[in-house]
Amino acid sequence: MTVAGLLALALEEVLGLSRGYWAVLTAVIVTQASVGGSIKATVDRLIGTVSGALWGGLIAIAIPHTSPAAGLLAVGLALAPLTLMSALSPSFRIAPVTAMILLLTPAVAQAGVLTSAIDRILEIILGSVIGLVCSLVVLPARAGHLVAEAAASTAALLAELLRLELAAPDQMPSGVRIQTLQDQTRAALSRMETVVGEAKHERRTYLATPLDPAPLLRTLLRLRHDLVMLRRALTDPLPPGDIVGRLQPRLNAIGQVCGDFLLDAGAALRGGRPAPDMAVAQAALDAYSDEVDGLRRDHLTRDLPSDAVERLFTLGFALDQLGRDLGDLSARAAERAATPA
Repeated sequence: MTVAGLLALALEEVLGLSRGYWAVLTAVIVTQASVGGSIKATVDRLIGTVSGALWGGLIAIAIPHTSPAAGLLAVGLALAPLTLMSALSPSFRIAPVTAMILLLTPAVAQAGVLTSAIDRILEIILGSVIGLVCSLVVLPARAGHLVAEAAASTAALLAELLRLELAAPDQMPSGVRIQTLQDQTRAALSRMETVVGEAKHERRTYLATPLDPAPLLRTLLRLRHDLVMLRRALTDPLPPGDIVGRLQPRLNAIGQVCGDFLLDAGAALRGGRPAPDMAVAQAALDAYSDEVDGLRRDHLTRDLPSDAVERLFTLGFALDQLGRDLGDLSARAAERAATPA
């Protein structure tokens, strides 16, 4: 961003631009944390500037500022469609601002509306090109790598949360710690959604590998939903006696083994390495299912109240989905390892 701003300022002096600060500001604005983010910011800036300059210039020419009433009418006609477009698409967010600059800035009236509109478009294009080139050349950061980093961070949070959710009641921390982890997980997934969008822009411009990051995001979202189901199923303690005595150790094992798997999968995604083996995690899940079958064979679930049976069914379903989604995460890590960087 520093290089882009300095380069735009230098070109402003060399080219003698009348309002070169537009190029400097644009170069700084479009330079984002990743190449994909810079591409999106550049496209949005150009769309908003061109649409705002054309419409604002047309309104300024059609309705001269001969009276306060004419000025109010011009501003209203300029803003109404542009604000509607900006509400429908983020790409037009800068369009109302551009139109107001052309309508209300005294320097525009002195230089002429048409000249000012053309100057603004050209200088915005210049700043956008400078910012995008600097993003590609100066310490470029590919959004695909940021996706892997975000996925690894999310997997680590999910691993800790899973261990806590499946721990024995006397080993569980305060609800504040679990709530903090849940908030951090939501924030991590939101950050990942952002970088996945940036990665899509890179893929459209052939500046990245053809690997689509969207399935990885969907898998992590499903894993978070699995943990929500587990949390709801374990809101009340397991039935006392033999049931909790036989099932709780299996749940502890699942929390530890599947938590380790999530950490290993995150590390594999970050390093572009082969996916971890699902065998140990699947064995822990299968052991829980076998234990539930054993409880049924021993008729220990026959006299349980219906709400307890429903919780056990929900818990089993959530664990089954957890196993499926861990397998999907392993597949996503294998795809990344097989795709050239």
